Amino acid sequence: MPPRTSDPFTVEPWCVRQPRPRLDAMAEIEAAFALSNGCLGIRGTFDEGDPADMPGTYLAGLHELRSIVYTETGCGEPEATQTLVHTIDGTHVRIAVDGQPLDLRAGEVPHHERVLDLRSGTLRRSLRWRSPAGREVDVHSERLVSFVHRGVAAVRYTVRAVHEPISIALTSSLVANGVQPHLPSRPSAGDLLEHPLEPQEHHVDGGRIALLHRTHRSGLCVAAAADHRLESPAELEVHVDADEDWARLTATAELAPGEEITLVKLLGYAWSADRSITAVRDEVSATLTTARHTGWNGLLDAQRAYLDEFWADADVEIEGDDELQQAIRFALWHLLQATARSEGRAIAGKGLSGAGYQGHAFWDTETFVLQVLTALRPAITRQALGWRHSTLDKARKRALELDMRGAAFPWRTIAGEECSGYWPAGSAALHVNADIADAVIRYVGATGDVEFARTTGLDLLVETARLWAAFGLHGRDGRFHLHGVTGPDEYSALCDDNVYTNLMAQQNLLCAAQWSREYPADAERLGVDADECDGWEAAGAAMAVPYDEELGVHPQAAGFTDLPRWDFASTPPDHYPLQAHFPYLQLYRKQVVKQADLVLAMHLRGDAFTAEQKARNVAYYEGVTVRDSSLSASCQAVLAAEVGHLDLAYDYLAESALADLRDAEHDSADGLHLAALAGSWIALVAGFGGMRQDGAELRFRPALPSRFTRLTFRVRHRGARLRVGIGDGEASYALEEGDALTIRHEDEEVALTGRDAVVRPLVPRPRPPAPEQPEHRGPLRRDAPPERTTGAR
Repeated sequence: MPPRTSDPFTVEPWCVRQPRPRLDAMAEIEAAFALSNGCLGIRGTFDEGDPADMPGTYLAGLHELRSIVYTETGCGEPEATQTLVHTIDGTHVRIAVDGQPLDLRAGEVPHHERVLDLRSGTLRRSLRWRSPAGREVDVHSERLVSFVHRGVAAVRYTVRAVHEPISIALTSSLVANGVQPHLPSRPSAGDLLEHPLEPQEHHVDGGRIALLHRTHRSGLCVAAAADHRLESPAELEVHVDADEDWARLTATAELAPGEEITLVKLLGYAWSADRSITAVRDEVSATLTTARHTGWNGLLDAQRAYLDEFWADADVEIEGDDELQQAIRFALWHLLQATARSEGRAIAGKGLSGAGYQGHAFWDTETFVLQVLTALRPAITRQALGWRHSTLDKARKRALELDMRGAAFPWRTIAGEECSGYWPAGSAALHVNADIADAVIRYVGATGDVEFARTTGLDLLVETARLWAAFGLHGRDGRFHLHGVTGPDEYSALCDDNVYTNLMAQQNLLCAAQWSREYPADAERLGVDADECDGWEAAGAAMAVPYDEELGVHPQAAGFTDLPRWDFASTPPDHYPLQAHFPYLQLYRKQVVKQADLVLAMHLRGDAFTAEQKARNVAYYEGVTVRDSSLSASCQAVLAAEVGHLDLAYDYLAESALADLRDAEHDSADGLHLAALAGSWIALVAGFGGMRQDGAELRFRPALPSRFTRLTFRVRHRGARLRVGIGDGEASYALEEGDALTIRHEDEEVALTGRDAVVRPLVPRPRPPAPEQPEHRGPLRRDAPPERTTGAR
């Protein structure tokens, strides 16, 4: 897929450059240029605030409640949903040139460029603007959200007179209750998302301004404050004022040609669900004072140092495709932004790049995002699973509402309660329990963190295992069945013995029993006894895994392969995604797959399938999978690579990696697809690197598509950092940190000591016949190298 002429960004290895303004694509560019640290997120809007499509400043977990209205109520249905709040916006820096506000829609724009720098961690902008009256100014700005200080953002903004003397008015503001793009389609009197923040206090003191608000229904207290430093050879007149929903500083000056004003704006944020306004006010003051002490240059230096360390662990180097090289770094950058400082908060499906999905977290976090972070930044995985653990009592309560034991974690949430009344059969998507357990098991295997295993980890495994034991039943055939579940594929619902759910639940049950026996004192704390462990082991050993003997494939769920296939030939290409054009009742009754389900099972539980079964399953499910979900392509890439379809895997990798950077499906406007971004790393490392984790062991079975000449990546495992290089018919393994590590290359055990690389030959993959995809739903082929383009520096 070469870059389209309409693509807003150039292809460069370490930055995302927009060489000209694109007012027709503002929303998706705002998402791509979002800055975040996992706690605070700011969309990539223009400094002056206008024009804008979906402005947003978000704090992880800061939400408002909305009533869910049912025509008829039913037991267990959630009464309210939680919606991410566009909080106090501190990004605005506006200028007026001889009384004319700078606006890209007025006057002329001889030059405009924005650059997201993946190594410095900033969004830079340079602009020359000619007012309708013919006055010219140069504007340079740089913006960051600090990785080091979780509640801090900063802007450095410079405006310079070009040819003639000009009168400049520069205004920096805080604004509450700005535009909230995602409103309920039928708002009731109690929804109030247009103005979710109730003013509590406002302050001005010299160059410092502050606003304190409280959310109307959820009762969360939030504070934002800004501190300003101004520099100019011209004489400045400065004025500050504030009201309930705004506070601002205005500086005016007369600039001679070549003279400039520079504003450094430091922003601090704080919020709490349970602390007083006084405590939040004190926190934001301390946050801002710390930022002021550090200063702009100090924040820049700390940002660069943080990212140097991150890229040393996480960088992936691709030779042979410049566009994918940029895309994988863009993906890793946004994964870091969404998670780095998310301590104690959920990691949303869109991160903090937009309010899509209302800011909810899904199973995507554990299955996709944490799979990557466990290999790169395991401390973040520990924190994310700690957040799930903090919501355990809410999950226990939800299980009781569903008349079950143990814990039932929500399908979608912000604060831990189930808040989805939107997706049909969502309550039956119980696999989220097993996905959380899988992330726990993977993290402990990768780190050897025994303290976590016997506390947080065991708690999560035990309570999720209790749900499976209560939900399933031993049938007359002697097998353990899970009836009436919804697996990852949302075009199938309330089915029996979904293979993905059953295999993941099996792992959950068996590991809960194993860890309970390994840590008996901690198991006793949870009330686990030998009989309960025996029950889990018996259920796991007898878990039903449907298999169609006639076709030689695994049905996605019991009876799936008996259903009629969807009529793909008669489905117009503009009728995808199918759920937007056909009722779920029709989708549920046909063989059509929205997102990889059985294929994902073969990735995460590959031990349950033979190589021959995997090859046949891949061929079969390629023919019925339409990828109406961004989660699908990366899973298909991993299994396609494993069974020998390397170039097909390459096409799926590109689809996942470019989902947002090229906005191929025109759905990135309200936030990036975090799981697809994570999936691009998974496709590279698990697909072409062939990496699998089996407990404490790492295994590799590498192979490259024809387009790649070399692939290099790094992973952290058991305290070591391993560099893997693939190319020229061989794989090299070298320790960059750590004393020793034993891995497996193909079937050979390889002991790594010291810093010298161990080299092994690649084993050729089988080349089975190419599978066919549904009509109009094959991946875009990347047959020709993309043309490398660069922007002026």
